[in-house]
Amino acid sequence: MAKTPRLLPENPRLFRARVVRGERATPSMHRVTITGDDLHEFRYLGFDHWFRLFVQRPDQAVFRMPELDGKRWWPTFLAIPEDVRPHCANYTVADFRVLADGTAELDVDFVVHTDAQGEPDGRAAVWALAARPGDELAILDQGCIFDCPADTSEVVIAAEETGLPGVVGIAASLPRDTVGRIIQEVPTAADVRELDAPPGVSVTWIVREQADPRAVPGRTALAELQRHVPADDRGYAFVVGESTLATEGRRHLHRAGLPKSRITFSGFWKHEARESVPA
Repeated sequence: MAKTPRLLPENPRLFRARVVRGERATPSMHRVTITGDDLHEFRYLGFDHWFRLFVQRPDQAVFRMPELDGKRWWPTFLAIPEDVRPHCANYTVADFRVLADGTAELDVDFVVHTDAQGEPDGRAAVWALAARPGDELAILDQGCIFDCPADTSEVVIAAEETGLPGVVGIAASLPRDTVGRIIQEVPTAADVRELDAPPGVSVTWIVREQADPRAVPGRTALAELQRHVPADDRGYAFVVGESTLATEGRRHLHRAGLPKSRITFSGFWKHEARESVPA
């Protein structure tokens, strides 16, 4: 990540929650809807509002979650004995709503990766696919990464499927007079969805199965981004997803004239190792 976001909560709060339902949103995305007794107090900011997700591991009989509030939660988390420590991963709010009865629901979209045998891969996705109503979990609010300066002349966004939930939120949250471009790569045509982007923001969907089925996720989005030339040095770019897309996308935009301070980039995972990259 290029910088520590200004929108990190002063005192990140932990919310204990439970699963309401799970459903396949698209061929590559599985959505889990959660609720909690105090989830209505979650201060949803829109944009790419993200959180730390804590779930039960397959080798654990029960879900155990200590209190982890504040910015210095990581040492406390690591101090939990490994055999009872829950799995932790970073996810973005796909949607948040307060219902008529005052309770709240939060949607989380999980990209369904598969291994060489075609089986679901990744602890969080495996948990999501197996999640049933009532299953316990917890989320630690982390605020937003998207941090667009007030004098921005254009916004450029590039992501592959792991960044899609954030892109959906950003598109809907942008001021309606924003101009710019969104480059979004997805695995299949059925993963394409309608984005509520401002009229002045063009959206380029890249379907990997059509462009190059063998391509590493993020490479086709990167190739498209590398053809983009910033209008001037007052633009703002947000490039997230697979590590190479994030780092090479930033390098291109900076060489093309965009100051590093106006580029937010985050590599969520590395294709070679199929592992998450800590934020």
